[in-house]
Amino acid sequence: MNYKAINYHEQFFLSASKMRQELTGRSRTLFNARMSAWAITFTRPVPYDEALRLQKALLSARIAGRIPDTVLFLEHPSVITLGVRAPDEHVLLKPAELAKRKIALYRTSRGGDATWHGPGQLVMYPIIRLHAQEAEVHEYLRNLEEIALRTAADFGVKAFRRLGLTGAWTCSGKLAFIGIRLKRAVTFHGLSFNVRPDLAGFAAIRPCGLSGERVTSLKELLGAECPTMTQVRRSMARHFGEVCRRPLQFAGARQHPPEELERLVNRNLR
Repeated sequence: MNYKAINYHEQFFLSASKMRQELTGRSRTLFNARMSAWAITFTRPVPYDEALRLQKALLSARIAGRIPDTVLFLEHPSVITLGVRAPDEHVLLKPAELAKRKIALYRTSRGGDATWHGPGQLVMYPIIRLHAQEAEVHEYLRNLEEIALRTAADFGVKAFRRLGLTGAWTCSGKLAFIGIRLKRAVTFHGLSFNVRPDLAGFAAIRPCGLSGERVTSLKELLGAECPTMTQVRRSMARHFGEVCRRPLQFAGARQHPPEELERLVNRNLR
């Protein structure tokens, strides 16, 4: 499969007019839950507020059946996010210090506690409608964990689950973080996986609300053998397709997504 990264500061897909020309004579489609999913990747970090706005737009469209299942792969500039029940004291720096370090802060609607995102961390946001037999939040959460475990294994890293906790762990610390939410059986938020970020960002929080727990990355574990972001994205995308039973089509120059999906991406990112 050809994985084509999209620069979100440039035009994403075909122009809307050209897309409409290609769709002439075709009937408008309502997308059901069993179609393959589209993947959209970004080559530069996407500010958290823009990514959240895009997720919400895609969520509404997916609930209405106007777009197919869609998975976003991206990085964020330095940002702390708090889950819906995370206490403020899990952010260890005062607002002035966060501003000095150029770390944004957002309270979100996802589950989970405090986490940090930044360049070098791969984030996957699936906006997918769960089938009747899989519309259970804990099963979906375990699927995301499985994707993280298999991705780590591809690069020789043994990761595992921990009883009563979420995410992917190694003997050297936590590698992947999960915070999700479902609305009318459609998912949003998702999984973040430390590839080669500056782990100092995690010092600004109590990660996942846990004291004394280490955080790690593929770079810390593998050193010079650490894979590129593209390699990890390809691995994660493949395992998403296998575990969630939704083969991914990557939007790019050779594969064009549905018109409504194109429109929503272009409208909701600056």
